[in-house]
Amino acid sequence: MKQKKIISLGCESTAHTFGIAIVDQNCKILANEKDSVTTTEGGMVPREVANHHFLVAADVIERALQKSGVSAEQIDVISFSKGPGMGPCLKVGALAARALALAWNKPLLGVNHPVGHIEIGKALTNCKDPIVVYASGANTQIIGYQNGRYRVFGETLDTGIGNVLDSFGRSIGFGFPAGPVLDQWYFQEHEFLEMPYSVKGMDLVFSGLLTYAQQKASKQNQKDAAYSLLHTAFAMLTEVTERALAHTEKKEVLIVGGVAASKALRQMMRQMGDARGAKVFVPPFAACVDSGLLPAWQGLVEFRAGKKQRLEETAVNPMFRVDQVDVNWIKN
Repeated sequence: MKQKKIISLGCESTAHTFGIAIVDQNCKILANEKDSVTTTEGGMVPREVANHHFLVAADVIERALQKSGVSAEQIDVISFSKGPGMGPCLKVGALAARALALAWNKPLLGVNHPVGHIEIGKALTNCKDPIVVYASGANTQIIGYQNGRYRVFGETLDTGIGNVLDSFGRSIGFGFPAGPVLDQWYFQEHEFLEMPYSVKGMDLVFSGLLTYAQQKASKQNQKDAAYSLLHTAFAMLTEVTERALAHTEKKEVLIVGGVAASKALRQMMRQMGDARGAKVFVPPFAACVDSGLLPAWQGLVEFRAGKKQRLEETAVNPMFRVDQVDVNWIKN
């Protein structure tokens, strides 16, 4: 029996990116358009970023529709990232998605951003039951599926690893995002500087490491401090990932979130995976960074599983945790 074609439009606005993507039930990407805030120095101001999203939203939506060749009538579900994220930014995406759903008379689903990372990562890499390393700007968590939920086995107790890299970059004069430049530095000539290593059971603390690295980053040894910061932070993350693998006896690791684009992190995780007999998966770059692909695919997954939401249930939630989601699309 031929599978019914389902098309989903997703809207992303959790942080610096406003994105619209359109995908079908085979995870074929029909369009993935976005507009992101970057700076030459300093970081993000949530109110200013939200204003950027508001100004570019109509253009990004129009580009996605034109690129996909899909009409409003062909779209089955509208979805958006309802959290976690920056409140003012989340509201812009929610407003855009609601407007489209009401105008086109389509079902509307607000989805969890980290779950979106996980599910599109699984779909594009064909991994089945991984320990997930969710490494983003605002968050860092070690996650695995158990008994109807994505469980958090360990997480940062202060700040996300991406924010650590960007904060360090700002302190030595870089703009946003700083992570890609620091990742390039990692593979250049350097000397390792001993840094604070803070693993609390299965949880991580990065603030002391960041402060120490900033103090050590004189003009003469910025690259040494950057290398040592990345090496120490990624070693901490790899340690708790290995513990989660041992605890759950899973044989797959999936790295998602913006920091999944780091070649240094991938290298360390793969070395650990090889030693444990676990395979490490990383989605294509477009699915690592924030984009409309995440809510578009997650909305389609939940729509197929029969999830429905009333309009009042689509309020944004900046503190929406991954382990609050009822994962009814995975059968034990």
